[in-house]
Amino acid sequence: MKKILALLIVFLPWKIKRFLLIRIWKYEIDPSARIGLAYVYPKKLKMAEGSKIAHFNIAIHLDSIILGKNASINRSNWITGFPINSKSEHFQHQKDRESELVLKEEASITKKHHIDCTNKIIIGKYTIVAGYCTQMLTHSVNIKKNIQDSYPITIGDYCFIGTNCVILGGASLPSYSVLGAKSMLNKKFTEDYHLYGGNPAGLIQPIGEDAKYFHRKSRYII
Repeated sequence: MKKILALLIVFLPWKIKRFLLIRIWKYEIDPSARIGLAYVYPKKLKMAEGSKIAHFNIAIHLDSIILGKNASINRSNWITGFPINSKSEHFQHQKDRESELVLKEEASITKKHHIDCTNKIIIGKYTIVAGYCTQMLTHSVNIKKNIQDSYPITIGDYCFIGTNCVILGGASLPSYSVLGAKSMLNKKFTEDYHLYGGNPAGLIQPIGEDAKYFHRKSRYII
């Protein structure tokens, strides 16, 4: 019955939709936040002032989505995960795992990306996951142990992720960095103000600290 109600709520006017999501699902949604024509039902949802989830997003099977001030998830993204406290045998060896997506202040995911939150994904302030078809995959098969495993992904502040990248569990992109289009990030990097790229990604060249992208006051780029 609740699944049918969840589907019906998708098509309701925003004021009614917000009321029901708060009342029934106990979500925390600022009055200025907004969800479009989208099926978004994590166990926990917290949307700060000015944050938005646009049309045609699907976000299911994860513990929480947290959007900071003016953070945005634009059209047609697939966001999924694997909740903790599941009866499944998968990931039972990972007692501290968090199935969570966090977008900090002014962070933005554009459109047609696949975000796998089996483990935690953090996207830093003013960071843009740009273009199309980037995959963030926190889980994989551990060949040696023959089990499914997962590791978090961390993207720093003021980063730019080019189109059609693959970012794997355990990877980290430092703040004030660019990940070039079609790159595959599979490890932790630590040096800020650099361009990373390739398959697998490596450090390519420094970017000056005076680059205007790193000093934006809004997620919008004119």
